[in-house]
Amino acid sequence: MRKIINSTYLSLDGVIGRPQVWTTPYFDEEAAGYAQETLFACDAMIAGRATYEAFAGVWPSMEEQTGEFGVRMNALPKYLVSTTVDKAEWGETEIISANVPERVAEIKKGEGGDILQYGFGRLSRTLVEHGLLDELRLWIHPVFAGTGPAEDMIGTADFKADFTLADVKPFKSGVIIATYVPSEK
Repeated sequence: MRKIINSTYLSLDGVIGRPQVWTTPYFDEEAAGYAQETLFACDAMIAGRATYEAFAGVWPSMEEQTGEFGVRMNALPKYLVSTTVDKAEWGETEIISANVPERVAEIKKGEGGDILQYGFGRLSRTLVEHGLLDELRLWIHPVFAGTGPAEDMIGTADFKADFTLADVKPFKSGVIIATYVPSEK
């Protein structure tokens, strides 16, 4: 069965929003290599509307700058979970607007490799609540990014879930990738 792997940048104070502002100094060759390894190990992406629209707005023009990473981002089949988007403009994209847990479970049972999700938001919480998220890879950055809107924070007061640490990968930059799997309860 295919796995869904979430990859999320996180500051020490729990911020996930606006990562381009606080992660750039830490994105060195080591981080780039790990990011590329993760991307190329998956053969599809799943995203909520905000992440999808942000990525669709920049990645189509990034191939020259980012090389094979950008080519891969644009070429991967994508699943967009949204009730407000009617037409997807970025490559091969299937819009999932109803029965999300059921459709994602079908996709996971289908042919193919793992599915990558960037960022942690409403879709991620839905996946966790329905036992559909298999790995949570938090890229913990050694920086306090400050608070912002609630959607910029990883946690919400109404969401609770338990995870078990599966792996830790420290980088020379001070970034730590902590990989968690849902706890068996």
